[in-house]
Amino acid sequence: MSFPDPIAVFRTEAAELLEQIESGLLDLNVNLGDKDQVDAVFRGLHTLKGSGAMFGFDALAAFTHHCETAFDRVRKGEVPATQELVTAVLEAKDHMRALIEAPTGDHEAMSEALLANLRTAVEAAKNPSAIPAAKPAPGQTLFKIRFSLPQNAMANGTNPLPLLDELRELGECRIVADRSAIPSLDLLVPTELHISWDVELLTSQPRSAIEDVFIFVMDEMQLDITTTETAPDPMAETSAKPEAPIEAPKPAAAAAVEPSRAAAPATAAPAPVDTKQNKASENVRVPAEKLDELMDRVGELVIAQSRLSQLAGGSGDLQLRAVSEDVERLSGELRDTMMVLRMVPVAHLFSRFRRLVHDLAHETGKTIELVTEGESTEVDKSVIERLADPLVHLVRNSCDHGLETPDERLAAGKPEAGRILLSARQQAGEVIITIKDDGRGINKERVRAKAEASGLVAANASLTDQELYQLIFQPGFSTASQVTNLSGRGVGMDVVKRTIDALRGTINVASHPGKGSEISLAIPLTLAIIDGLLVRVGSGRYVIPLSAVEECLELSIEEDMRSRGRSFISLRDSLVPFLRLRDLFRTGTKPDPFQKVVVISTGSERVGLVVDQIIGDHQTVIKAMSKLHHDVATFSGATILGDGDVALILDVGHLVAEGQQQEAHLRAAG
Repeated sequence: MSFPDPIAVFRTEAAELLEQIESGLLDLNVNLGDKDQVDAVFRGLHTLKGSGAMFGFDALAAFTHHCETAFDRVRKGEVPATQELVTAVLEAKDHMRALIEAPTGDHEAMSEALLANLRTAVEAAKNPSAIPAAKPAPGQTLFKIRFSLPQNAMANGTNPLPLLDELRELGECRIVADRSAIPSLDLLVPTELHISWDVELLTSQPRSAIEDVFIFVMDEMQLDITTTETAPDPMAETSAKPEAPIEAPKPAAAAAVEPSRAAAPATAAPAPVDTKQNKASENVRVPAEKLDELMDRVGELVIAQSRLSQLAGGSGDLQLRAVSEDVERLSGELRDTMMVLRMVPVAHLFSRFRRLVHDLAHETGKTIELVTEGESTEVDKSVIERLADPLVHLVRNSCDHGLETPDERLAAGKPEAGRILLSARQQAGEVIITIKDDGRGINKERVRAKAEASGLVAANASLTDQELYQLIFQPGFSTASQVTNLSGRGVGMDVVKRTIDALRGTINVASHPGKGSEISLAIPLTLAIIDGLLVRVGSGRYVIPLSAVEECLELSIEEDMRSRGRSFISLRDSLVPFLRLRDLFRTGTKPDPFQKVVVISTGSERVGLVVDQIIGDHQTVIKAMSKLHHDVATFSGATILGDGDVALILDVGHLVAEGQQQEAHLRAAG
């Protein structure tokens, strides 16, 4: 019996912890006063440090300890959370990943540099000169509050933390804890309170509202409330007080006692329950390669079941037919279960872009808001993995090319913050992933001028907007006036096109000048097994993905002759273009007396495919085309039939596009 490698298990769990830490930091960056996120980040850092030390990652544990200490001070109210501190810990988190992946590497210089940034961020947070002074707006007053509770307050059931929360609810609040009266450890009584607080409150509420906060403890406490016209230095009274350096390890005894300084043990809120730990026993970690291997076995079973069904169909043995039906049912259920196991929500993919947008906003000097929708939409894990790079290029392109600078947006009457929307939804057998921004839109004139200068289109060529927008995915195509570290080389969008084509997907681009752009990726839900419609054209058999099939019609010889030169059929008062697959595939055979039309669609576009015979539905195990045939756009793959023959799988997106293009040419000629 083989046991999992403990180091591999630690790396997997550490990766999840790092994702949780990054998510908490990004949420905290939006709301710096969110105490729950501060606690969540602290717990993640604490767990990572402890696990690293347990499994021998000493450098990781030592480095993470500094970040944990910094957030411990934020958690205790010693320093406020700032965007600079969040950015410093985000950079440190990236270094933690490197310490996990290569623990024996030379990381000392980088560690020292990142710790220096962390120390600077913490000092800036507690240094009054680094915090902008609050200025009262019309109708607001800046109150300076100093209060202390009696030493026995906690023993009597009074918790100072809710009092501070009530002050925060009154307006913009800066709080500094004065710990100068705390006695030495040997004299410290855990139930006694020795902390005072200095608070600056910018509010439109009257002084009486502040006094109401302390109404039940007013008689026993010391409270001093003053007002000032201009915001004084918020940390002036404590800036000269010595603080322990963040890199100094804390004695275990002190660490055990310190939580009592912030709140009484009798009234402290219980630690949040980690639901992930509760569910740990309900989940089993399975390596991805084992799922891939199991899917291959299921695919082989489906092929064998197809062969069994074919043999049973040609046999008069009723028992054989009964067994064949049972095997078909069981293999179908096993296939469906296997597909569910491989499906993961796109939330795992979308979560990566919060950090990317955060970094791009700093790099470009723009204010960018990322909004996600449809995170629960599920896609095959192999599709998710291959979509990561294309989406990175598209999001970077939207941030760099699409969104304007804050000054340009204000001049155009837009909000200062640019907005990028990442959304996902299922449509038939596809998932539609959309990247939308509210920026300047795509400049069609610049795209056309660049395409003509590059020789991609003729000077007088007639192009639809969609055909013009598709040119941005050509290799080396870029409208950027200069090359930056974000864009300008014309490489990224080419990567997007090649990857989506390899996934048998399609790209649709829409743009509105001054309002923004929208790029939609239509991707198959799975790359492994699909339900297909098996058809015959001439002597060859082909598979059409069943999710794209709308309906099937009969095309008589008379109707076929009438449609010659038009290639349209009338379908419920609308004209649908169709393609004769016999002509497209050059079969050289005569048509059957009663041909069939299979109407397929992608989105709102429809086209009919004329075939000789509809054989029936077929569980299709997708096999990739060889490298010699990778440029044959009509087919997206192949499958093995029950009799051992190979059937090609039609590329629905390509055929619909070809049919719509044929329709446009016929309408233009007419």
